[in-house]
Amino acid sequence: MKTVLITGASSGIGKEFAEIFASEGYQVILASRSEEKLNEVASYLLESYRTETVIIPVDLAQYDGARLLYEEVKRRSLEVDVLINNAGIGSYGFLHKLDVQSELDMLQLNVHSLSHLMMLFLRDMVARNNGYILNVGSTTSFYACPLSANYSASKAFVLSLTEAVANELAGTGVSVTALCPGGTGTAFFQKAKMDKQRVAKPKSLMQANKVARVGYNALMQRKTFVIPGLQNWLLAQAPRIFPRKLTTSVTRKVLEQTQ
Repeated sequence: MKTVLITGASSGIGKEFAEIFASEGYQVILASRSEEKLNEVASYLLESYRTETVIIPVDLAQYDGARLLYEEVKRRSLEVDVLINNAGIGSYGFLHKLDVQSELDMLQLNVHSLSHLMMLFLRDMVARNNGYILNVGSTTSFYACPLSANYSASKAFVLSLTEAVANELAGTGVSVTALCPGGTGTAFFQKAKMDKQRVAKPKSLMQANKVARVGYNALMQRKTFVIPGLQNWLLAQAPRIFPRKLTTSVTRKVLEQTQ
């Protein structure tokens, strides 16, 4: 039986990934901060798919989070065939007005822990000549995003890292894919304090299960990156068509609009 490790698995896109892999017969390792929510997901997967599930509560916003997760996986003698680097959060506001520690915690989660987990698990996968890693980026991976400056920068890092490492891994049997969705129907906007913005309106959001399915298909096809939805794909092309300064200005105006 193959095993998948999913971070940020207690809700949103991570939870949807857990269901997809459970339906495909994988053993599922669920990692997130909330043990209570992880237990709820595990119970659902057991009831719906008779899935063998492992729960590892961990805070990847902490400096040692990635190492502790890797060591716990090893301690349980688990071999990870697929890593879904999904855990991530956003923020909203002028950078000079945001809480410094909260921003640093976000960067730890979105950038450092994601990269750390890749480095740790890649060694094992390359040694076996097989493995899959999916990193969750964003359409903001392709352009600067005023009022979410650190967040968009962190997602640009995710895409750049994925593309570079995908090239390095040619011929190894291991692949890395970046999933770059636009607005998705999860708790993301609420947690980022963006739920009053027009971009968070339910009708403009893509369903999390559809985003996860697009990501899964791209991962299995060993694509380097994928952008779910035509509208999101067109949005990601803006910096290639228009001056970057104009794209950044328009992005700010869009984010400033309230419902």
